[in-house]
Amino acid sequence: MDNKINLRVEAKNIRKSLPRDLISHKLVQLLREDDLYINSKNVMIYYPMKFEIDLRELLNDDKNFYLPRVNDENLEVCPYHSQEELVKSSLGVFEPVCGSVSPNILDLVIVPALLADEKCYRLGYGGGYYDRFLKKNADFFKSIVLLPRQLYVKKLPVENFDVRVDKIILC
Repeated sequence: MDNKINLRVEAKNIRKSLPRDLISHKLVQLLREDDLYINSKNVMIYYPMKFEIDLRELLNDDKNFYLPRVNDENLEVCPYHSQEELVKSSLGVFEPVCGSVSPNILDLVIVPALLADEKCYRLGYGGGYYDRFLKKNADFFKSIVLLPRQLYVKKLPVENFDVRVDKIILC
């Protein structure tokens, strides 16, 4: 959908102008106050790309953390501790090199997004990895998007393969 391409470009430009460190810290604080996070023991986060919300501050919390790894068209769930080795994938994302585990152990997945809307749809980078992952595994865990208010819109264009998240936290 051409409109999604234009929205991605616009969202990336807005994101570049925002104070990432400050927003990341505020969003982490809001997440730490949220019941979904408080009641979760096994949490999948993502390793931040340039200008993306940085969740690494969470790694100090008393939880088990996981990072995604792309395997063909799917996401794998890999245990992660802040000292573990990561390698840059062909998509430019840092990923763990350790073995993967079943997604059904997860309680919460923090999903990256360029934009999100009032109905909890998100606009990702266009690969569909998280939509496929959420569709296949959503019965096991809850999902949250963390975003600055500048990247929250009333309505996104939605296609039949787009999957909503359970909650959006804004600052």
